[in-house]
Amino acid sequence: MKTLGNHIYPMRAFFSLVVLLLLSGCTDFGYYWHMTTGHLAIMGKRADIVDLLEDPALDPGLKQRLQLVQEIRQFSIDVLSLPDSGSYTRYVQLDRPYALQNLFAAPEFSIQLHSWCYPVIGCASYRGYYDEEMLADYIAGLRQQNFDIHVGKVPAYSTLGWFDDPVLSSFIDWPDYRLAGLLFHELTHQRVYVDNDTQFNESLAAAVQQAGTELWLKSRSEDTELKQFHRWIEYRRQIVTLIGRTRERLAQLYQSDAPEAIKREQKQAIFSTARVNHAAIANRLNFQGGFTHWFAGDLNNAKLASVSTYHSLVPAFLAMIEAHDHDFDRFFDTVEKIGELSREEREQCLALWMDAAPIDDDLCRRENTLR
Repeated sequence: MKTLGNHIYPMRAFFSLVVLLLLSGCTDFGYYWHMTTGHLAIMGKRADIVDLLEDPALDPGLKQRLQLVQEIRQFSIDVLSLPDSGSYTRYVQLDRPYALQNLFAAPEFSIQLHSWCYPVIGCASYRGYYDEEMLADYIAGLRQQNFDIHVGKVPAYSTLGWFDDPVLSSFIDWPDYRLAGLLFHELTHQRVYVDNDTQFNESLAAAVQQAGTELWLKSRSEDTELKQFHRWIEYRRQIVTLIGRTRERLAQLYQSDAPEAIKREQKQAIFSTARVNHAAIANRLNFQGGFTHWFAGDLNNAKLASVSTYHSLVPAFLAMIEAHDHDFDRFFDTVEKIGELSREEREQCLALWMDAAPIDDDLCRRENTLR
């Protein structure tokens, strides 16, 4: 019990959910049980960072990274108004370079991701797996229905406050700006999470990640890292735009009256064009890595949508941060109010912010704005 610290209540709640599903005859009980045991297996390996730093035998490189995590975490509390929880106060050494794998699926002739609904957290456009065999079996069923499939290896994830999320070996050695950004991203999910709206949640977290990382690097006078970060942001912006335009071309194709055989042929031609355009962007920006391997692999509807979902509303939230003069308390107050709107009202509101239009106290009216 010592390893799990003060997490008795969340564990009880988690297991209560599993028991409830079992008693209700839930047909997907095996999946939820596997997710529970997979997550608890990681939680059971946690070691307190303060204790690790006091160990003279600790690897010096790991010690430096854990000290950096402490600094990043404090910055997230003091400057970004992110939760002062127990998250990222413990460390886990994994036996693989990722925590779990996320499955994305989309119909063969659709740019929209398939959605799964879960107890407690609502619906999401991805499905997580710790067990590769279970994942493979589920994918086989989807392929029989002609779904496009994408599986992404996940280095970190948020439990939305159910548990205190640990630092994982899967990301501890990332470049400083990426390490900071990941913590800012995941902690944002603990601050605000809207049920059944992946696009809202992920775009919000990505925006706080971007704005927070820039502020953090400036606070450290990391000019070299800041330039590298800005180059990454510009590269990512152009790639997200490329993916968006590619999906628009696919949508037009799928809505056409062309025979399915022609659609399949033109679909692959659109993907080939996307690969060429990515190479041109990478060469123009002299950027190595990034999405290079991503584009080199198989492209499909699910793979493109998995990126678009995470970034499509980022400009709206960045505009909101700017309009609040980087006062993150005020920013999150506004975000929380928008999150309470109906889905339709929320989308209309964020559409205004996509135009970088400052909004008055009524959140989403154009009247009496600062512009």
